[in-house]
Amino acid sequence: MYLLIINLETTAQVIATFTIETGNTETVVPVSINLDEYTFLPADSLTLTEKAGNTITILPFQVVIKDSRMLTWIIHPQYGLSKRVFQLAKYSGSRSAAHDEFRAIKKNGALIFMDAGQQLLSYQFQTVYPPAGIDTNYKRSGFIHPLLTPHGQVLTAIQPKDHYHHYGIWNPWTHTVFEKDTVDFWNIKGRQGTVRFAKFISQTNGRVFSEVELLHEHVRFQKDGTEKVALNELQTIRVYNPQGEKNYYIVDFISQLSCATESPLLIVAYRYGGLGWRATEEWTKENCEVFTSEGKNRKNTDGTKARWIATQGTLGNDYGGLLMMSYPTNYNYPEPLRIWDENSNGGRGDIFVNFAPTKDKDWLLEPGKTYTLKYRFLVYNGKMTAEKAEAAWKNYVRPVAISK
Repeated sequence: MYLLIINLETTAQVIATFTIETGNTETVVPVSINLDEYTFLPADSLTLTEKAGNTITILPFQVVIKDSRMLTWIIHPQYGLSKRVFQLAKYSGSRSAAHDEFRAIKKNGALIFMDAGQQLLSYQFQTVYPPAGIDTNYKRSGFIHPLLTPHGQVLTAIQPKDHYHHYGIWNPWTHTVFEKDTVDFWNIKGRQGTVRFAKFISQTNGRVFSEVELLHEHVRFQKDGTEKVALNELQTIRVYNPQGEKNYYIVDFISQLSCATESPLLIVAYRYGGLGWRATEEWTKENCEVFTSEGKNRKNTDGTKARWIATQGTLGNDYGGLLMMSYPTNYNYPEPLRIWDENSNGGRGDIFVNFAPTKDKDWLLEPGKTYTLKYRFLVYNGKMTAEKAEAAWKNYVRPVAISK
């Protein structure tokens, strides 16, 4: 997937050489550096390469400008090699792009992230209504579905008959108090509140990732029939280009919460709420498993805390799953979990996974402040092990060591 370049140093002015310790990882590692610490040259005049002996490999990279210019690229695993050498250079010769631009497209009310014609993830921004004959209060926008494995199997479910308010991957709060009223944003049939897509803020495409920033409104339905936005949420979904990897890809999910008025919002401790995933209905207690960073399984996970949780199972004639990782700055970290056990839904054993930071602790959101929750998803085919999951989590939360 890389483009090999011979004698690059003869035509390039090396600006910086640095070494990165990746550990003996088995999955790709997204890496970012502050480009302004190395050079103020424009990104389109630069080349990033990896040097291994006499071989120099040109790498695709992407620069995003916010407070500074952050350069991001992906390190692919090389077994037995944990120390990697990279060079940043000014290059004026002819060169070929290592990868085409990776982008998301809007279609039929969804923003769809694609890789070489293969759908990976869809974010639904238009309102989706429940099936005919079901209470329309179950309608909802602003959720991820479908989330697919690299081989194309669907990992999410929406509007299952037992819980019509379940929507793929979504993140409402259940028991809240706003201006002396109790508001449930999760159980939307009760029409106390809902969460809805409001607008797109930005969209970024490039060779390394495609990212969207969007606004969600957490809305209270008032007794006089009017509505009031209690909470604004800036949500960021970043999907990394698989770059030829056939068995996994990475998604970063960030939720930034801020009060929409001068009134605070109290999220009251409750057994579920926050980032939830309703898994494919193909999975039952007979064909899937759950395990966590703390060595728990499906029988004893609910109510425990974890840094990561892996859920995997049979998908037709294939196998795959989702590793959900939590970031150490999240509220009430390591976060409590709400997991349905094997007796869910009359013993069928459907899968519902929820990082629930307010499961055992209130959370007061005050006006003028921003509260951030960060997660990473590793979506894969094949089987995950606790060792692989731990390594992936470490690569997420501990920036790789860079020596200049």
